[in-house]
Amino acid sequence: MRFSFLSALLAAALPFTAFAAASAPASSADMDYVNLSAGIFNTLHNDSDTTGQAGVEYRFHQWDFGVRPTVGVSANWDGMVYTYGGINWEVALVPNRWLLTPSVMAGYYHQGGAKDLGGPFEFREGIELAYQFDNRQRLGLAFQHMSNAHIYNHNPGVESLLVQYAIPVSNLW
Repeated sequence: MRFSFLSALLAAALPFTAFAAASAPASSADMDYVNLSAGIFNTLHNDSDTTGQAGVEYRFHQWDFGVRPTVGVSANWDGMVYTYGGINWEVALVPNRWLLTPSVMAGYYHQGGAKDLGGPFEFREGIELAYQFDNRQRLGLAFQHMSNAHIYNHNPGVESLLVQYAIPVSNLW
């Protein structure tokens, strides 16, 4: 199941690379982004709670030092829905090409039929490595951990591995 899901995910991401040939705007710091993601929920555990996951988030233009306020929602095939807000911090590894982006989010977790994380308020930390095309669209791989930081008695945590594609909002119109 994992390999077929990832293969389908990568095949679905390929058409987006066709958009990467468009002309480049001056700076990505002043741009808002829509970030689409798909991957595997509970990726480090080989149990019945492992399933597909998809999400969308809105990343606002940068504040000082590469910090971007972010809001989003993710869901998995078992009925989990996580709505959240927080910040991403973009660090250019290679200027205008490779970005390393740690993130910290907090939000509401609706369990559905997915893994019990202990309660409805959950934190999510993550790291993303993305390649930025000339037109400022980005293709990346993200690893995320979600847990309640022991504010509830039960705190198993869950990890997700996601392919992400970010599109400047100005490219959508």
